[in-house]
Amino acid sequence: MRHVPRPGSAKPSPSAQPSRAGALPAEVSRFVGRSAELAQIKRLLSRTRLVTITGVAGIGKSRLALRAARRMRNRFCDGMWLVSLAELPADTHPDEAVLGALGLTAPSGRSPREVLVRRLAQGETLLVLDGCEHLSEPCAALVAELLRRVPGLRVLVASRRPLGITGERLLPLRPLPVWPDAVELFADRASALLPAFTAAAGREAVSEVCRRLDGVPLAIELAAAQLRTLSLEQLLLRLDDPLRLLTSDGHSIPDRHRSLSTAIGWSHELCTAGERLLWSRLSVFDGGFDLDAVEYVCSGPDLPADEVLPALSGLVAQSVVVRDDPPEGAGQARYRLLRPVRAYGARWLAELGETERLRKRHRDWYLGLATWCELDWFSLRQIEVAQRVEAELPNLRLALEYSLESPEDAHIGQYLTGTLWFYWVGCGRLAEGQRWLERALELGGDQPEPRAKALWAVGLTAAARGDAVAALTALHECRELADRCGDESAAALATQMLGATALANDDLPGAVALLRECLERYRARGELNALVLLAQVQLALALALLGDAEAALALAEDARQVATDSGERWVRSYALYALACARAERGEDEQARELLVACLEIKREFGDLLGMTLALERLAPLVVLDAPEWAAELQGAALTGWRDLAGEPLRSPLLRQRHERCAARARGLLGDAGYEAARRDGRRGGLDTAVAQVLERGRGRPASLVGQAGGVAGRPWPEEDRASEGRAAEEWAAGAAAALRRKQPAGPPPAEADEEPAG
Repeated sequence: MRHVPRPGSAKPSPSAQPSRAGALPAEVSRFVGRSAELAQIKRLLSRTRLVTITGVAGIGKSRLALRAARRMRNRFCDGMWLVSLAELPADTHPDEAVLGALGLTAPSGRSPREVLVRRLAQGETLLVLDGCEHLSEPCAALVAELLRRVPGLRVLVASRRPLGITGERLLPLRPLPVWPDAVELFADRASALLPAFTAAAGREAVSEVCRRLDGVPLAIELAAAQLRTLSLEQLLLRLDDPLRLLTSDGHSIPDRHRSLSTAIGWSHELCTAGERLLWSRLSVFDGGFDLDAVEYVCSGPDLPADEVLPALSGLVAQSVVVRDDPPEGAGQARYRLLRPVRAYGARWLAELGETERLRKRHRDWYLGLATWCELDWFSLRQIEVAQRVEAELPNLRLALEYSLESPEDAHIGQYLTGTLWFYWVGCGRLAEGQRWLERALELGGDQPEPRAKALWAVGLTAAARGDAVAALTALHECRELADRCGDESAAALATQMLGATALANDDLPGAVALLRECLERYRARGELNALVLLAQVQLALALALLGDAEAALALAEDARQVATDSGERWVRSYALYALACARAERGEDEQARELLVACLEIKREFGDLLGMTLALERLAPLVVLDAPEWAAELQGAALTGWRDLAGEPLRSPLLRQRHERCAARARGLLGDAGYEAARRDGRRGGLDTAVAQVLERGRGRPASLVGQAGGVAGRPWPEEDRASEGRAAEEWAAGAAAALRRKQPAGPPPAEADEEPAG
């Protein structure tokens, strides 16, 4: 935009008008998204005089800066100018570039800076400096002096790195969210080439393209341009190498943006040797990573550990690495490479011949992390452990892939995926866990302990998903292997999982015998951990189904108390579930409902898909007489839970009968049409919505849901509830307190059986 005179002032003569060179160019394509960022720039420029938009190559800094400037046209009526510096040589003096943008020259005997100061002092003016990362030092000196000497000047900078001067406010620019902005951008650019194109026709494919390009606008625009030649499906298949694919021969595109590789390579040239080396090594990470991981994986003789942080800081400053603020109360900051930037680094790592070595170091770090997390699962830090594994899941998957590429590493893959049992089962990843475990076991391997661990873990995941055949096959092999090798821990775990499988298939006497056997094995070894407590909860469930509610209550309450004392929450939620089942067996529906609400509150913290599904199934019969529509919705929501588990609903005839009795009562009260409509609503809302509704209703109660002593609504359990506790359970519970601080890694938690949803 050229100089705009004040309203009412005389129009300057043609010779006095600044040149159009450098005026804000008109938009040639539709601007998409960034409404929050535009509003933030406006706010910042009202409070400060220098705002710098930073971000990785192709993230849209220039477009955003120009769009923001155009929207403030009325405010800077004394002049708005764009100064494009990106294409200028590194030895260019920015004073001359700014003079040229304003259409001025410096008369003989006067410095360019003095001319700039005189011109910019004429009222409220805005300079937009674009692409000054390679001229950051001279630009910083120029801007600092202009701001000091020209009070009415504001400066908006678009750069891959900050200027680093006093008063600068930064706006780090993030990728576009996939929905709706990235998809809308892709559809807009694609429809310019193919008028019949709509995002709705290939919604999933377009979303996947945008996701795999991490919402980087330049990458999305270059990908859309490929639709001249490729179909959407072909484009997706070729995105494994985005740097080779994403190029354009458009004549209106700046040279630095004609390919994704060129745009990113511009940043690479600005890095120091240490920063380039670190960039290449960071490409072995997927998703986020923290400083500890970087220092271990990426350091070496050519990049000592004490030089990693300065190099990382340089990459963050140049917007190569994105820094993510940790959640409140969560330790370290995390970092990540956007996928196109990571692909560029991986290309350099391959040229350096370091890919294999760095992948192994990466695997070893995450092997250690998984081991630490398993040990810390039975502690006050359980939620932190679950969150840490969730954050590191992309890297753990990479570590698993590397471990399973070679039969020589079969034992490592088996150990690693078995070590993550607590996450697969406790945090809603049963189907994925079973896939990894089965892949690891297919490799064979000659080390019995890691194989036994993977066997009982796959037995657990298969049993929890209703796959009794796979569970029994793995668990019998595990017990035979453990007996042959003298692995007492694996033998106890296999026995526990066989008991859980028997429980899920209504072999209640068999379940009781196996679970008592495994508890005796644990007691003899002095073990206490999440799985030991879970075995006691599973025994309580089996006894409740056999009609011995008193013994079930005592066992479940002892497990709940030990879990509470240790800070363990996941098994505690299953203890609450078992207490609810036992209370329901005694006809104490109100107490059972309250216990299930308390159970669901914890289950939601972990995202325990199986646990939430089981609890909703158990809650439905307890509310059907008072709220039949809600009961039908709960059954519908539970059905989505079973489907999300990617397995068969648990095939327990006893529990299935309860489900069907509940459905029949609801149909009788609502009619067939009313029941089916409510059930559909529950399925449509899904598990999360149903759990949220249960908790919202539960929070309306005046008393605490579960008292410290295990009572409901603050009431202690009656003494007679403990009187019928079995002698074996008493002995085990007494020994549990003494072993409380003895945290020994054991195995995975078997899932309690509950009824199968009809239909």
